[in-house]
Amino acid sequence: MAETASHRVLIIEDEKNLARFVDLELQHEGYETAICYDGRSGLDMALSQNWDVILLDLMLPELNGLEVCRRIRPIKDTPIIIMTARDSVIDRVSGLDQGADDYIVKPFAIEELLARLRALFRRIDTEEDHRASHQPTVKYRDLVVEKANRIVKRGDQVIDLTKREYELLLYLMENLNMVMSRETLLDKVWGYKSEVETNVVDVYIRYLRNKIDVPGQDSYIQTVRGTGYVMRT
Repeated sequence: MAETASHRVLIIEDEKNLARFVDLELQHEGYETAICYDGRSGLDMALSQNWDVILLDLMLPELNGLEVCRRIRPIKDTPIIIMTARDSVIDRVSGLDQGADDYIVKPFAIEELLARLRALFRRIDTEEDHRASHQPTVKYRDLVVEKANRIVKRGDQVIDLTKREYELLLYLMENLNMVMSRETLLDKVWGYKSEVETNVVDVYIRYLRNKIDVPGQDSYIQTVRGTGYVMRT
């Protein structure tokens, strides 16, 4: 229990029974928690206090979860896990695109949510050490990633990537010539394993190609049919 005692979790969920259940379970595990039942008060609470993670429902009164996420991101980088009954790929991708770090589909077992939180905090705790252990600049062909300031360039042109696109590209560039399965990319970039949601990786590879590829030239990221993706030297 001491391991999670300092972690503060904001729950933004309008289903009161679910919100209270999650609240009690998290408190039992040693988390400090608060609940908001609508998007507007949740946004105010998210911005006015410091939280270690925000659990955010998508279908909220007054302000929907995607808009809450969109408004938080320019101001704070608090990790956000979306809790949603919507299970289509486009809904999950929309949440991730607005800056969410993870998602969990209702109904879920509380053990899964707790595992997601533990994985999230492990990533946060080791992220700085991980960056320090790698070279500050990664190069592939004419692409350059400046790791210290998380900038991707082709020559003098800065390529604007989302947090997840950047992490996906960096992982592929740091593992040149190694074919990465969709499951591996989910595990290493998103931080959890899934047998069902691997098509999210395909969506993000498409986003990346649209931003980094040069028309008329071979794609930087090659598809290995039936396996995954690779960047080859």
